[in-house]
Amino acid sequence: MSSLVSGAQLRKDRAGVLSKAEVLIKALPWLERFHGATVVIKYGGHAMSDEALRHSFAEDVVFLRYAGLKPVIVHGGGPQINAALARAGIESTFTAGLRVTTPEAMEVVRMVLVGQVGRDVVGLVNRHGAFAVGMSGEDANLFTAERKRAVVDGAPVDIGQVGEIVEVQVGAVRALLDDGRIPVVSSIARGDDGEVYNVNADTAAAALAVALDASKLVVLTDVEGLYADWPESDDVIDALTTDELAALLPGLTAGMVPKMEACLHAVRGGVPQAHVLDGRVPHSLLLEIFTDEGIGTMVSPAPPGAPLS
Repeated sequence: MSSLVSGAQLRKDRAGVLSKAEVLIKALPWLERFHGATVVIKYGGHAMSDEALRHSFAEDVVFLRYAGLKPVIVHGGGPQINAALARAGIESTFTAGLRVTTPEAMEVVRMVLVGQVGRDVVGLVNRHGAFAVGMSGEDANLFTAERKRAVVDGAPVDIGQVGEIVEVQVGAVRALLDDGRIPVVSSIARGDDGEVYNVNADTAAAALAVALDASKLVVLTDVEGLYADWPESDDVIDALTTDELAALLPGLTAGMVPKMEACLHAVRGGVPQAHVLDGRVPHSLLLEIFTDEGIGTMVSPAPPGAPLS
């Protein structure tokens, strides 16, 4: 009887090994396609606050690095900023999906993003090897910004020290990538006026992806992708062109607007593909890059000669 059990177990183990081999073989075309490619990942939302997802994200990024890709992380930190502002007695308010940032709030935002969240992401990645290096958008003048005003009902509204990126200098990031490092970028920028600005992390990731000639922009969020007719339907749009996305933008919810605008800006700026993924799904990053099916919503350029939507 023992020999029969051992034989059954052996067959089960062999089937498991063959299944793993099949997964690796299916990933081969994608490994060939993206070897040496730069992928900019906007990291935030639930994936940043759930302990298990934080560790799986770090593993995914290191996997990309070992697989020959060049990942760059641009992180937000909304929940951490909200908590720190609450402790400081400063109210969190948003206009058109953007955080209203007073000078007092800016001090907290800068401290949390650079000193807390950025260091935490670096530490998670570096558990798997000395790859990650933290930097702020202020470092080496990576991001230069000017004051951004939100648009509400067609009128500009002052939202404080919130910046719009007007220049990206990627020399320091390229040097890190060439050295085999994984840059972890906090979305803070300095203006020519000497002011420090809070920059939406989605927007910062898109600007960096364009400047780096990245092959992909990946935005991790807390939804499955872009819904076709929310809230009436939870059907996710698998893929759409930049023109189709531009036509949909005016009807999107405030929270999705910066993310989809980032995808639109990146692809129109030359990035071949931009993706919005559900960061609540473990290893969603690897599923998107290394499988035929992919997940979430992909934005790609409109075909040449296509009529404008």
